[in-house]
This record gives sequence, structure tokens and C-alpha cells, in this order.
Amino acid sequence: MPTDKVQGEGDYEAARNYDDATREFVEAGEVQKAARDAEPKDRAEADELKRAEQEGLSHSKGEVPGETSPTTIAQPPKGN
Repeated sequence: MPTDKVQGEGDYEAARNYDDATREFVEAGEVQKAARDAEPKDRAEADELKRAEQEGLSHSKGEVPGETSPTTIAQPPKGN
């Protein structure tokens, strides 16, 4: 059985397909719409998401330096 795909450190074809699909998504201008669609619908959902985030963080070894929380990224500028 020939093994011409490298699988030990990852699937190069799958990574290439993912990169291509991500690039197309960004170039299509759908990022802001997707971000708006993903926002919590109400305060209860926002609280639930925050609790889930805290639960996940409680199982981690810590945050990666330089990363920001998705809730930080989605905040609109103040005063608008």
C-alpha cells in the first residue's frame, strides 16, 4: 500500500484545503457578518457563554500570551 501522504505531523492536503477555504471566506467579506451572527442574543446567553469560557479556562494551564478573548474582540467602540 503506497503512502504518499504525510500524516505524522498533519495532513498537508487538509491544511491546504482549510487555508484556501479560510482565505475565500475572508476575501468574500463575510467575517463581520459572521461575527455579528455569533454575538449573544441576550444577557442570559452572554452570561452562559461567559460561564462556559470560565469553565474551559479552569481546565487549562493558562492563557496563551498575546491572545485576546473573543468577547474582547467583538466589543464595539464606546460612544457609537
